[in-house]
Parts: sequence; structure tokens; C-alpha cells
Amino acid sequence: MNIVIIGAGALGSYYGGRLQQAGQPVKFLVRKNRAQQMRDQGLRITSPHGNYDFNDLHFTEDVNDIQQVDLVLLTVKGFHLQGTIPDLKNLVDKGAKVLPLLNGLEHISILQKELGEENVIGGSAFIIATLDKKGHVIHSNRNHDLVYGPLHPSQQEICDEFEQAVSSAIMGASRTEHILIRLWIKYMFITAFSGVTTASDLPIGTIRKYPETHGLLEKALVEMQMLANANGIGLTEKNIAKSLEDIAALPDEATSSMHQDRRKNHSLEVEHLQGGALRLAKKANIQLPVIETLYGLIKPFEH
Repeated sequence: MNIVIIGAGALGSYYGGRLQQAGQPVKFLVRKNRAQQMRDQGLRITSPHGNYDFNDLHFTEDVNDIQQVDLVLLTVKGFHLQGTIPDLKNLVDKGAKVLPLLNGLEHISILQKELGEENVIGGSAFIIATLDKKGHVIHSNRNHDLVYGPLHPSQQEICDEFEQAVSSAIMGASRTEHILIRLWIKYMFITAFSGVTTASDLPIGTIRKYPETHGLLEKALVEMQMLANANGIGLTEKNIAKSLEDIAALPDEATSSMHQDRRKNHSLEVEHLQGGALRLAKKANIQLPVIETLYGLIKPFEH
């Protein structure tokens, strides 16, 4: 299966590496600065599941260099989404389907409008990873799950092919016929977790020490559940309890990728997570006061 990764950050590099390690042809479509870093430093994964060195690293800055492609893993940050549309259209014209692993939910409808509903598969990643100064992947806990599934009846075949491709890869890949529910569960979790860690500028261990601060996580989860159900998803208190269990199981130093970006003075995805939730809430005519407060606290650090 010919796989193209758009976005060679921690997420794209990790999953691209594991797919290549499993024998799949993988090529990265990257921007100029990342391409130069990959030329100078190569690419390496350090992980509790085993390290991996890209001894055969394929990347390009020009989408026209890519002729054969079956699947695109789109792993950019939300604020780079619009910039990928021309390249995605080019690859879709060559027969590719697109599997976006972005945070949030608004990107699904944007991509379906631009590329056609039949060309956008549903997917979500559950992993805590970052890039070090050399641009190498540091995977810091055992979670490395990738959930995917069809959003259109015509996508069964490509999902079958991807299921075969990931069957021997070192990742927790799973297919579901209810991908929208899984996307909302992830959106509920990441909006709360990223919101509280980034707004407080604290790792989860410190947050758990203070019931008042930890309580914000549960309140944010409840608001996101309400938002999901206003959109016909049907999340339950069990989904909230599972999210709280997952948070309780994290090591003390764990934090969100958005908080890591704040620490590094990088751009933040606040507009695509908390901001997106507020836009969806406005359409549904409901209020999300905790999410709105977290959004307001994070917004000054967005850029």
C-alpha cells in the first residue's frame, strides 16, 4: 500500500515509521525547513515499544514528485489544514483516499467539501509524543492507538487494505464502523485535557493534587458530552468516567501536546479545539462556560 504522510511532526513521523517498519512504502510530503532538518539529522523514533531508525527515508517538498499513492495520512496541526488542500486535491486526483488524524471535528466537513465525501475516511490518534531538537520522535508513554473507519459506504475496500497494512505494524490500530462516536470521544477528552493543562501551564500530576483544578477537567468533559449529544451522538456518563480513568492513569509529568507547544512558544490549536467547540455550541444554541473560560485564558498564547 503506497502511503503518503503530510505532516512529519511527532504524530506523522511515528505512524509513518511504524508503517515503514512493517514493510509499507511510505513517503513524507514536508515543508522546506522540515525537509532540510530531515536531510541533516535523519529521523528516529524513541519509544517504550522499541526504537526505530529510518535508514531508508523518503521525503519530498513537491507533491508532483509523488505518482503512486493509495492513502494519505494527514497529520498536520489544525492551523495548517487550509494550506494542505491543494496538495490533497492533487493526490486525490491520483486515486488517493485521505485519513485525517487532526484534533477537533470541523476538519471533517471542510475536507469532505473540498475533496468529496467519498474521499475522506474517519480517523483519530491517541498518543503522547513530541519532537526533540534534532526533529526526532520521543514517544513518552505506551499509548499509540490509531482508530479509523469509513465515513462513506464506498470506503470499505480502502479500509480493508489499510487493515491489512497495519496488521503487523507496531501500533494499536483498530477499525470501527462507528468512527463518528470515537471521534467525539476523542474530541471530548482532548478539549478538556488540553484546555486545563494549557490554561494552567501545569502537568497532570500537579493538576490532580488540587481538587478545584482537577474538577475543571470533569466539568469540561460534561460540557463536551452535552455538545456531542446536541449533535446526535449519544455519549454517556460511562464515556466521561472512562476519560477520567485514562487521565488518572497518566504519569505525573504527562501533559497535552498543546501545553507542550505553549512551553516551546509554538502556535497553539486553541481555535481548532476549544474555539471549534464554541462554534458548534453556538449552532446548537447551548452554552459551554468552562470551555469558554479555558478558551479565553489560552487565546493570548495562540501564536
